[in-house]
Amino acid sequence: MSGEAEGSALDLAVRRMERALGVLEQRMADRLREAGAEAGGLFDADRARLAAELDASRARERALEEAGAQASEALGKAIEEIRSALGEN
Repeated sequence: MSGEAEGSALDLAVRRMERALGVLEQRMADRLREAGAEAGGLFDADRARLAAELDASRARERALEEAGAQASEALGKAIEEIRSALGEN
């Protein structure tokens, strides 16, 4: 092969490699964009689930606080009744 023919073959191979790399880079960019969109959807689902769990926890907290207040009031009344029965003021 002559030097010119080898140079043309090499140039052709380089151009083919550059095109292949360009296609590969584009496909990788597309996949990264798709993965980012999917991850965003997963984060939104997690955020919604966590918000629902937080709301449920706050509702349980309020119920427990109310039950605690009722128990405290009942205990106070019981103490008053015991003191009254024992003749204490």
